[in-house]
Formats: sequence, structure tokens, C-alpha cells
Amino acid sequence: MDDYNLDASALIRAKSRQQYWSSNRSTTPKKYQPSMKKAVDYVVLDFETTGLRAGADQIIQVGAIKYKNHEQVAIMNQLINPQRDISSRITSLTGISNDSVRNKPTISTVIHQLIDFIGDYPIVAHNASFDMGFLYALEQYTEIPRYAVIDTLKLARKVIRETPNHKLTTLAQFLRLEHNAHDAIGDCLATAQIYQYCLRYST
Repeated sequence: MDDYNLDASALIRAKSRQQYWSSNRSTTPKKYQPSMKKAVDYVVLDFETTGLRAGADQIIQVGAIKYKNHEQVAIMNQLINPQRDISSRITSLTGISNDSVRNKPTISTVIHQLIDFIGDYPIVAHNASFDMGFLYALEQYTEIPRYAVIDTLKLARKVIRETPNHKLTTLAQFLRLEHNAHDAIGDCLATAQIYQYCLRYST
């Protein structure tokens, strides 16, 4: 089917399904340290990308929010020039077009800023294997630390039993969160609230 004939809701459903299945069938060895630690200081991380294949597809938006004692203290929000075409399907999903990234920095520059921003904080991400796959694919540019990573997808599966699935959009609707889906910062904000909710109700 031609990309131009796909409506936005269909694109969102398709990406959610692809991310869900990729998280369950990934065979890539983890270069990070999965953690269930109840951290109060952390960085929530989310990428928007040209596709779903880390190492083949490219990051087009970096979103990261730093929390201290669960209070937001800093934000990193950066569009990235992927140095390749962004498809109409991805533009429909994310709102990020070729024109919007034309004069933005490349990831080879921004990755250093991101590592500095994260520091020694643990990372919180939803469906962490997706974002971590893209992060560690950047080792061609610099050494990526072995981060402790808290996956809110796994955490929510243990705490929230009322939802039909544990996709970010489903959880945001269940918790009645304001959620700008498929925007890196919007996804970070929702992820942080889901994490904080799970901490409150975990045993």
C-alpha cells in the first residue's frame, strides 16, 4: 500500500505492533545492565527514528529528561539530521520532515552531548531494548557507557494488570495522562509518570 494512503492512526498502530514484537524477539546481546532498582534520580530517554532497525535506520530526534528525587531538572530535546530521506510514513507518525531536520546537527555530534547529559544516572525507557539498540549502535562514534536501564514496559507488566497490553499509549490512556505520542519529549514525560506510578504501587 502506498505510504500516502495510510492514515495517522493506522501508522501509530503499526509502529506500536512492530515495537512490541521487536522487544520480544530481539536476540542482540544486551550491552547495558537491566535494572529493577527503585531509582529516584534518573534520566528518561526516548528516540524517534527513520525505522525500527538499529544500526540500519537512524535517529531523527533525541529526547531526554533528567529527574532528581522525581523532580524534573533538565531537558534535552534535539532534532537530528539523519543524512538520509525521512519517509512520508515516518513524517505522518512523528511530524518530523526532511525540511525540519535539514539544518540540524548529525548524531555524531549530538551523541557526545547526550552522554554528558546522562552522566552516571540510570536510564528509564519504555521498551528499553528499542532505544538502547539505537544508542549502542552509535559506538562507531564514541564509547557508550554500560548504563543501568530500567524498562517501564517490564515494570508495568508487573504492576498494572488492568490493561489489554502495556504499550506506552495504552498505559498513558489508562492513567489519563496528557501524552504527545511519537514525540520524543512527549514520550519521555509519559514514561516518567508511568515509572513513578509503578514505584508507588509496586510491592
